[in-house]
Amino acid sequence: MRVAAAVASLGALLALVAGVGRTVLAMAREGDLPRPLAAVHPRFQVPHRAEVALGVAVAALVLTTDVRGAIGFSSFGVLVYYLVANAAAWTQPAQVRRSPRWLQAVGAVGCLVLALSLPLAAVAGGVAVLAVGLALRGAARRRR
Repeated sequence: MRVAAAVASLGALLALVAGVGRTVLAMAREGDLPRPLAAVHPRFQVPHRAEVALGVAVAALVLTTDVRGAIGFSSFGVLVYYLVANAAAWTQPAQVRRSPRWLQAVGAVGCLVLALSLPLAAVAGGVAVLAVGLALRGAARRRR
């Protein structure tokens, strides 16, 4: 059972690494992360440096922390990500909207409730990382 669960989780991990790698690529292109992470492999057209950096970070987390804590922290991050996506969808003009605005409100509130229902350590860590990230982004924007 453990082997089957581990193999099944690899598919989800690969999809997550690919998605986060592309997010890192976009953030590096915008200057929110180091620009070398924006490199795209000339043959395979993937953000290879971003994915390697992400793989190193994941390996470091697995080797140095309790994986259950990392899962809670990751869940907080994903829920905040979807909260932002719902808030962005809320701002769409009516002519391009695909769903009623109330649906984004329900989604945003649901993400917030779920995020705040996670273990306190996950929420506190997530809020701390988010605060540091926002402060660094604000400082970088002021420099530009």
